[in-house]
Amino acid sequence: MTESKRIYALDTNVLLHDPTSLFRFEEHDVFIPMTVLEELDEKKKGASEVSRNGRQVSRFLNELIVRGNGHGISNGLELANPQGVNLKRGTAVGRLYFQQRTTNGHGKADNLILSAVIELRDQNPGRAVILVTKDINLRIKAKIYGIDAEDYENDRALDDFALLYTGSAALPENFWDRHPEVESWNERGRTYYKLDCREDEDWYPNECLYLPGEGGVELRVLHVDESKATLALMDDHSHNNHSVWGIAARNREQNFALNALMDPDVDFVTLLGTAGTGKTLLALAAGLAQVMDQQRYREIIMTRATVSVGEDIGFLPGTEEEKMTPWMGALTDNLEVLANPEEGGSWGRQATNDLLASRIKIRSLNFMRGRTFLSRYLIIDEAQNLTPKQMKTLITRAGPGTKIVCLGNVEQIDTPYLTETTSGLTYAVDRFKNWDHSAHVTLRRGERSRLADFASEAL
Repeated sequence: MTESKRIYALDTNVLLHDPTSLFRFEEHDVFIPMTVLEELDEKKKGASEVSRNGRQVSRFLNELIVRGNGHGISNGLELANPQGVNLKRGTAVGRLYFQQRTTNGHGKADNLILSAVIELRDQNPGRAVILVTKDINLRIKAKIYGIDAEDYENDRALDDFALLYTGSAALPENFWDRHPEVESWNERGRTYYKLDCREDEDWYPNECLYLPGEGGVELRVLHVDESKATLALMDDHSHNNHSVWGIAARNREQNFALNALMDPDVDFVTLLGTAGTGKTLLALAAGLAQVMDQQRYREIIMTRATVSVGEDIGFLPGTEEEKMTPWMGALTDNLEVLANPEEGGSWGRQATNDLLASRIKIRSLNFMRGRTFLSRYLIIDEAQNLTPKQMKTLITRAGPGTKIVCLGNVEQIDTPYLTETTSGLTYAVDRFKNWDHSAHVTLRRGERSRLADFASEAL
């Protein structure tokens, strides 16, 4: 064994979080304690994402053992890519080692894993042994015993959340002077510009650009190649005569969001923002306008991750839609704003509510696997609580003519082991920013109330 090769001991939560983590350590070796195998066995039953991941890890391990013909387990198994899984990594691969004998005692699983890692370190004095776990307390225990411990970071979309693409950028005041040769034309009531890209103009498709100040121009990047960029003048949804389902943009970012939401050429939209910035209201207003008025989509489907903020209230009776209703307070609150006819009194409001409710379906994430949505407007609320794998499962449900809108606030992640940099929402924003048919907007200004704005900043 090469002394420079490290040994990474994996905790159960790493394997349950990402079954392919076995193959993510390049040329370095991987060690699995016996306690981890026992915990995987306990987690394999059930229909949850964790149970499916547990079964997948067992299949990967069995494939590696069969590939080694059952011989030489003590000498390690080559961590070559499993069949049907294409992992982007270098040519060098490490080896997989199992704990050969169980540690004496029947204590807590974390302590048994620590004992196995300490024994592994003592057996390999010339090599770096690192425990990889998503459990903060276990990392603290490991440090106390002098063991190097790390979080599993391979699924990080970014090293620093501050580097996340915001979807908009301010242009310098001399922007038009820097581009003296601009080709412009009008087509179907919209103004387009084509200009040369400068080295400091690193734009992405559907990025929103604006000139600061009153009466500043707002542009959207339609296409970027090596030397040229095509920009389009944005619609101004800030006036009531150009509102969307009665909703007018109250700030620049909301106008950016409505432009992206109303564009049929944009199939995937992500809206990031703190509480009260209008994410759900804008998404619903744009959805109703395109379902009821333009008939571009058949219906609105709304779903979200059912993660409680406080203690769980227990079993909820009823159908799938009835069980999801308590989680959809944001939907009902915003429908009260959107379905408020000036005439007709309470009867008119009830009729409008019934009409809108007939075109809005509430669905649970638990039953999304295997479905295909045709010509639907799909809203995924609280998307910050989704893992990258869950996000992939949802987005791949889209059939022809479907638009997906993801809403979330990464400051309100309630799922264990997810952070700002590993959330599925962050992952989607980073991976889709170069695609011509996706758009992202970060909403910064709260429009709920002065009380909510102050609480968001002060608390």
